[in-house]
Amino acid sequence: MKIETSELKDARDRLMRVQGQIGGIVKMIDEGRDCTDLLNQLAAANTALTRAGFTIISTGMKHCGSDAEGTANRKALEKAFMALA
Repeated sequence: MKIETSELKDARDRLMRVQGQIGGIVKMIDEGRDCTDLLNQLAAANTALTRAGFTIISTGMKHCGSDAEGTANRKALEKAFMALA
């Protein structure tokens, strides 16, 4: 199933922020920062990634039809959803 990029703008924006967070985490490691600070940043990045995934799945579910292809798409999205949960 293909989704218009405009419909995934929120997820894309979130992923761009996560990309910056990951760069910051790598820099923190290189600087020898406190492990608690690192773990807090990792948790924030993980949450943002999960939310982006849920946004993508939710948008995909809106596009699933009631035909055989839509049913197959829905099952694939449900499997992806459970992998995130």
